[in-house]
Amino acid sequence: MMPALPFYKTVQSVKQANLFVLMMACAVLGILFVAAVASVITWMSVHLIDIQTEWLDTAVTWIIGCITGIGGWFMLPACIVLISGVFQETVIHRVETVFYPDKVREDGPRLWPDVIHDIKFTILSISLNLLILPLYLISIGFVMSVLLNTYLLGREFFESAAGYHLGKPGAGQLGKRNRAVVYIGGLAITLITLIPLINLFVPILATVWMVHAFHGINNKPSPA
Repeated sequence: MMPALPFYKTVQSVKQANLFVLMMACAVLGILFVAAVASVITWMSVHLIDIQTEWLDTAVTWIIGCITGIGGWFMLPACIVLISGVFQETVIHRVETVFYPDKVREDGPRLWPDVIHDIKFTILSISLNLLILPLYLISIGFVMSVLLNTYLLGREFFESAAGYHLGKPGAGQLGKRNRAVVYIGGLAITLITLIPLINLFVPILATVWMVHAFHGINNKPSPA
């Protein structure tokens, strides 16, 4: 039987595990990411697109900036793993200290331990999300985006939470044996990324959700 969805425990953890400051820091990083994407592409458009009419040039620059800003916002699901990596072990440690004190690791949390993996995953995720953009023209792009990110984010956040104790290979095997838990968690994470403002906190909330999901599985009694 699948463990209960950890929605309540995820919400409860924000206060009990003292995650408010981390959530604010996470939101700032998300905003900076969107601003950086918009700024870089706008800068490139200014220097690569030469329109002689001044007002038209200014208008095009503003339009490109707005489009890239909106695009960067909707690309947040592809980049939340990169943002979450900065805080991930600290979040896991705090949640486990409150809810699973007997499971807390002896060595303390590290700052961004899987940075190379997170960068590679982000590049892959962005590439796949860009590949399905043409599907929006035939009205299935949104559905495909949700399905894609449900799979990617569910697997990645579960393996990060479980891998904190089991290592990535062990976490991957556990995830394969509990696909429903992983995919439902991935769907919840993906849907939250679609909610303005709330999606700035997704890296923290996703980590907390999967910590509870992992322990819900790991604490099940073994079948006789």
